[in-house]
Parts: sequence; structure tokens; C-alpha cells
Amino acid sequence: MATESKQQQAQQYQMQLGGGGPLFDRNQEATVYVGNLDSRMTEDLVWELFLQCGPIVNVHIPRDKITNEHQGYGFVEFKNEEDADYAIKIVHMVKLFGKPVKVNKATQDKRTQEVGANVFVGNIHEDVDEKMLRDVFSSFGIVLSTKVMRDPETSQSKRYGFVTYDNFESSDAAITAMNGQFLCGKPIDVSYAYKKDTHTGERHGSTAERVLAYSKPGGAPVSKAPLPNAKMPPPPPMAPPPPVRQPPPPAFPPQQPPAFFGGQPYG
Repeated sequence: MATESKQQQAQQYQMQLGGGGPLFDRNQEATVYVGNLDSRMTEDLVWELFLQCGPIVNVHIPRDKITNEHQGYGFVEFKNEEDADYAIKIVHMVKLFGKPVKVNKATQDKRTQEVGANVFVGNIHEDVDEKMLRDVFSSFGIVLSTKVMRDPETSQSKRYGFVTYDNFESSDAAITAMNGQFLCGKPIDVSYAYKKDTHTGERHGSTAERVLAYSKPGGAPVSKAPLPNAKMPPPPPMAPPPPVRQPPPPAFPPQQPPAFFGGQPYG
């Protein structure tokens, strides 16, 4: 018989305690959110990593029901809150498979981490999925989520999607570098996404959102660089050049009148 994974053993342990499973009786204060996971990360690898910080009750990585691929984030529940706090200090931003892992309390999941750094990616190939978007755009920073919009009946791609970062420096870099680049043979349109809760056509990435993001704990300073896709003000009119002053004519010594000797000029 194959050896049971540590994940299955933890679930059985919780059921013996009379709980309803890890998703129902999770201690949120002893649970950490783990983001920016590489696609090669599994529950067992996450377990082995965080076990160095303390005893673990459960590891849960949500997966797609069809492809069985995870979306780059998960949860680790410890037996006590102190170990969860210790894991945040030790594992946060540690690189796994070349990607820095983001670790914080599960009570601050990826929805509360969003600052408005939401990027629209248009004109994508029909074969582009969430994993490909994450793989491409994660080179600019920590990606909180990716989404390809699909037809609800046919599940076919509508050929556009969204990428959400945890800071504006990453989204600015992605827009600047990727807009107009080719992905699967098609030039993609990359810009800040329109806000859902407004009818004025306002996009994310505004100065107000950046100020709010900076006010959050650990927020990055507001960049003074021009916003991507923003209309630049016209340059100020140039002042006319100063008039060119003509140099004065060279001064020559005055000519002396010829001397006369004997009624004849003597030169």
C-alpha cells in the first residue's frame, strides 16, 4: 500500500478530533496565507518547508476542478498562533523555484491585499490560460491572481483577461514592458483595467489608489514617475533664443598722413 501523504494524515487527524475537516474548523489566527507559489509546488513540499517553523495541522492548496492545477496560493494551519507568526517572519519572500513566496496571516487573504494594481490584458490567443498569464507576468512582481474571461456556456476564451499585482511598481513595469509584445503569436494590449464600481470609465492605477496603497502597512512609496498609458501634458513653450550680438568691428590704428619733403611726399 502506498504511503499516505502528510496532507491525508492531517485530515484524518482532524476527523478523529471530531472536526468537520480542515476547511471548516480552521483556526484563522494560526493559519497563514502562502502566495506566489510556483506551479511545481505541492502540498507535501509546502508541508516540509513550513514544518521547520512548528507543528502543522493542515496544508490546503485550492486547485482547478478540471485541470487540477493550483492558482499559485494556499493555506498552512499551525497548531498555535506563535508558530504562524514565526513562519511569516522566516519564510516570507523566501525564493522557491526562483519565485519569492509571500506569507501573511490568512485573515489578510489575497482579496484584502489588492491595492488596485489590476492590469487588463487584451487580444490574447485562445490558448492562453491563467497559468500562462501568471508565468509571463510574474517576472515583474508578485501576482495575486490571474483570470481569463470565458463564455459561461462554451467555456471558450473571450480573448482577454486580468492580472492583479500586490503593488503598483510591478503593474507599472508590466504595462510598460508588455504592451504590444507578442504572446502566442499575437500582439497583446496591456493597460490598467477599468474599475467595476464606477460608470465614468475610470481606470485603476490612479494617484488616489496609490496614496491609499502607501497608507497600508508595508505599502510602497508613491512613485513620482508618470503613470503608464497616461496622457502627458504638452511641454512648456520654449523661450526665444537671445539675440545674437554682432561683434564690434576690429579697431585699426589711424592712418598717418604722408610726410612731405621738398614738396614731394616722403614715404
